[in-house]
Amino acid sequence: MSGEIAAEIEALYRRESRRVLASLIRLLGGFDAAEEALHEAFASAAAQWPQTGMPRNPVSWLISAGRFRAIDRMRRRARFDAAQAELLWQIEENSEVFEEDADIADDRLRLIFTCCHPALPPDGQVALTLREVMGLTTEEVARAYLTALPAMAQRIVRAKGRIREDGLPYEVPDAEALPARLASVLRVVYLVFNEGYAATAGPAPTRQVLADEAIRLGRLICQLLPEPEAEGLLALMLLQNSRRDTRLDADGDIVLLADQDRSRWDHAAIAEAGTLVAHAMASRRPGPYVLQATIAALHAEAPSAEATDWAEIVGLYDLLLAQDRSPVIALNRAVAVAMRDGPEAGLALIERLLESGALESYHLAHSAAADLRRRLGRREAARAAYRRALELARLEPEKRFLQARLRELD
Repeated sequence: MSGEIAAEIEALYRRESRRVLASLIRLLGGFDAAEEALHEAFASAAAQWPQTGMPRNPVSWLISAGRFRAIDRMRRRARFDAAQAELLWQIEENSEVFEEDADIADDRLRLIFTCCHPALPPDGQVALTLREVMGLTTEEVARAYLTALPAMAQRIVRAKGRIREDGLPYEVPDAEALPARLASVLRVVYLVFNEGYAATAGPAPTRQVLADEAIRLGRLICQLLPEPEAEGLLALMLLQNSRRDTRLDADGDIVLLADQDRSRWDHAAIAEAGTLVAHAMASRRPGPYVLQATIAALHAEAPSAEATDWAEIVGLYDLLLAQDRSPVIALNRAVAVAMRDGPEAGLALIERLLESGALESYHLAHSAAADLRRRLGRREAARAAYRRALELARLEPEKRFLQARLRELD
């Protein structure tokens, strides 16, 4: 039994530790004290639960245990430090550990808005939230940003220091300040979803817990502020996640979109997303998330890959590029052009992007160029592009896919 409980505690840490941390930050007033309390709470659970059994509400137990451990520690320090005594008084005054805020009942969302405070630089906002709220490692955050690990670690430390030194409030902003803060929050949620839906490295291409958590937060944001872009982001995540059970075969190898069994897609999620997209587009001011969700909806609602409305998709990418000149968006548009006008037209656009250097280190750009060259019969050029993509790929299923393509050419 103790072994089973130890496994449950480990699973609970992976699943709920960031929610416990967020509540402890609210109760204790800072990152450092909350992180120390979090680890003490799980240490207490590991010591007690094998003898007493799992509590009925383990998350509440952990929050209470962490809070009381922190108070005990502060009481010892308060004998010698007046500042600790004042802080202890403030924490003990906050006795309603599980009181739900009238505006929003989720500490993690409240913490996201704190980490996305405009006093922090934009890159610090996102990096700190990914690390502290969502539990990505510093290395994973660095990969998401294509940034060196030491630089990312310093960025996170500086952001935490700024919150502490400036006394930034742990709260959801008022109605007037809320819209301006939304863009950073949506970006955080989308980066988390991307790391879950398409992991940047490792043996598995997905980390479904992260994707599910991003969708949960997306729903909360829509409830809090039903803006078109919030609805567009939620729709986009639902549409991409609807295909999760068909993206890999029984051996864990990648199945391309055109080859997936569409009958196994989550059609309830697709229908929900379609309603969100229609409502967001009705605002007549679609932003990047709404446009991306509309593109994803066209893919999801097509009965087959051949029936996809590629002309409409290219037109939507044109609108998207007018708002965001991202080379990755330009790459996606080039692939859509290849489907609409033929591989020669799409390859010309991709080669132009590669020549500019903007996507030289992006494995999917080389893989897309290789595929179009293969379809055009340019075997040697295709081999070279597949090899370059293989050098850059970090996920094992992607590496196996590229190796299989090379074997086919050979």
